[in-house]
Amino acid sequence: MADDSMSDFACGSFAHGGASHRVFRSGTGPAVIVMAEIPGITPKVLAFARRVRDLGLTVVLPDLFGTAGRDPDPAAHGWSGTIAYGVRAMAPLCVRREFTKLATGRTSPIVTWLRALAAREHAACGGPGVGAVGMCFTGGFALAMAADDRLLAAVLSQPSMPLPVTRAQRRTIDIAPADLAAVKRRAADDLTVLGLRFRGDRLVPGERFAFLRRQLGDAFVAVELDDSAANPDALLRPHSVLTEHLIDEPGQPTRDALEQVLELFRSRLLQPDGDGPPAEEMDQVP
Repeated sequence: MADDSMSDFACGSFAHGGASHRVFRSGTGPAVIVMAEIPGITPKVLAFARRVRDLGLTVVLPDLFGTAGRDPDPAAHGWSGTIAYGVRAMAPLCVRREFTKLATGRTSPIVTWLRALAAREHAACGGPGVGAVGMCFTGGFALAMAADDRLLAAVLSQPSMPLPVTRAQRRTIDIAPADLAAVKRRAADDLTVLGLRFRGDRLVPGERFAFLRRQLGDAFVAVELDDSAANPDALLRPHSVLTEHLIDEPGQPTRDALEQVLELFRSRLLQPDGDGPPAEEMDQVP
């Protein structure tokens, strides 16, 4: 692949609670917030976002780190460029107070901003509610966002925080007790949470999904794939179900997982009588 021009996305900014970030949007219909994995909004994250958009939904990508549209594959920029970019993308995350990395029983502060973004998008796009996808570093954000009643479908793709260094960290996810209690109440009513992981992924241990099953009951649907289902051409060990390790061919387990995600959004967000009012237009990136 090569860098993605993102010419089919509009770009604006959203400010709330003293934080402001760029936001990319495309499509019409109810909104789905797609939160990228490290190193940022890559061409493969955008390919996934377009699949969501093509259902008849508005896809919304907050630009939280990295360079939007840049391809991290060494084939695009060479190994030196890829390594340098990876360092630039990851280093700030270690010190930014918006994100928690190791702490248990905490929701990252950025989630407050994400909930406000989801509320704005719901007001603009209409529909019964909002969906959210978090990937790796942002995986748990989608769960914490579900403390808000507007979020009807949450997808946790390889949720990796807190980093599973200790036993306690392996057996939890990055969400505060009060937020988890709110999500548990909603799980008994109108919320569906879908979790995706490769069984051999050390960043997403099985204990984390067992914890989610205990907390959310039938509202949590776990998709756990054998490592052999991952794209063998990917540079890293099996991890990114919807992007780097996706084999986008019928009958492949990762493709089936992708289809399960799309069907969740289709069934929870799209209504027979229409997609809701169009969202407000945002200025294109110069």
